[in-house]
Amino acid sequence: MTPDVELDCRDLLCPRPIIELGRHLADVEVGGTVAVVAHDPAARVDVPAFCRMRGQEYVGEDSAADGAPRYTVRRVS
Repeated sequence: MTPDVELDCRDLLCPRPIIELGRHLADVEVGGTVAVVAHDPAARVDVPAFCRMRGQEYVGEDSAADGAPRYTVRRVS
């Protein structure tokens, strides 16, 4: 799956990847996807938690082209 927006948060530590996700979620239309690429191990827990708290859909985890973890969110509201 190719996200509509991909955020490069590889060098950011907690809580910055989630802050960036919150800042850029509105950059996509409802139904669109935002992917957070982050090496920070907390992102694996933080992105799904963000989705639960904000009423968004956590699509899942895969890898970016360079193998970095990528967490995808679908905007539902």
